Amino acid sequence: MPTLSEIARDERTARMALSMLIEPDDAVTGHLLAVVGGVETLRLVESDGPVPGLGDVDARVWRGRFATPGIDSIDERLLQARRSGLGVLVPGDDEWPESLSDLGERAPYVLWTRGAPSFLARPLTELVTLTGARAATSYGEHVAGTLASDLAAAERIIVAGGAYGIEGAAHRAALAAGGDTIAVLANGVDRAYPAGHSELLGRVADVGLLVSEIAPGATPTRHRFIARARLMAALSAATVVVEAGARSGSMKVAYEAHQLGRAVGAVPGPVTRATSVAPHRLLHSGEARLVADSTDLEQMIGQSVGSRCSVAAVRSRPAPSTSRDARSVVEM
Repeated sequence: MPTLSEIARDERTARMALSMLIEPDDAVTGHLLAVVGGVETLRLVESDGPVPGLGDVDARVWRGRFATPGIDSIDERLLQARRSGLGVLVPGDDEWPESLSDLGERAPYVLWTRGAPSFLARPLTELVTLTGARAATSYGEHVAGTLASDLAAAERIIVAGGAYGIEGAAHRAALAAGGDTIAVLANGVDRAYPAGHSELLGRVADVGLLVSEIAPGATPTRHRFIARARLMAALSAATVVVEAGARSGSMKVAYEAHQLGRAVGAVPGPVTRATSVAPHRLLHSGEARLVADSTDLEQMIGQSVGSRCSVAAVRSRPAPSTSRDARSVVEM
């Protein structure tokens, strides 16, 4: 019976297989991909030998994270993925977004696409992430829609997560204005989630782009939502939180953007509303600039990208361990 490394004989196929076998944002896997490449990483998964940079115990823990479907199952999933017509991007491809290199060993193993992957090759300053509460107010949806429309008129690409509330309003406004938009998903790009946005996500796929690091057929999980935040932050020059509660997943996107040295903005709201808590906290801490309209947003985008030292801090993190990310857990 062939081994995984025999099925995946090239870097692209190996990275596709890895996205089916291990959860995203795994620092050890990212480290090995950078050091030895995808094919050798798969061989290390199947072997009992030493793993570069890991002791015996950590190597066993790392191998234990991998799903254990039969070889035939992975071979069949790879075949189905090739027949699906979905796009596959790996580092080195013309359309691979260079901005993801700022994530270092946390960069995605692969990007699955449905739509126009050329959007990912646009300059970083042309992409802006809008995020916020699913249970948004009419005020929040109006502000998100106005910002998205203005961004579209300025020929910028609106990046969001396809969710109900703020993100859905941003996608709809971008489409209505004839602009470009990208939905970053926490599941396979062949699945519509949430189901109520099936038509909206279909329109985004037709004229914009659906993108995910999660393999086709996969469903969203809490970890995948949390992991997705770093992609939403890294893809854009700026992230704006329109409305969000204290433990909203949007705060994770803002945190990741701040760590990467990207600009972060927040829209103020009524102090009596729970959806104003996260934006106000970001403003009070100084992590975000106030965004009241597109003029504020354009000024924020105009700042030099990566001027902060936090990008260097991300790249200079210590060697990966097998411990899970200990950062605060947010509600998705």
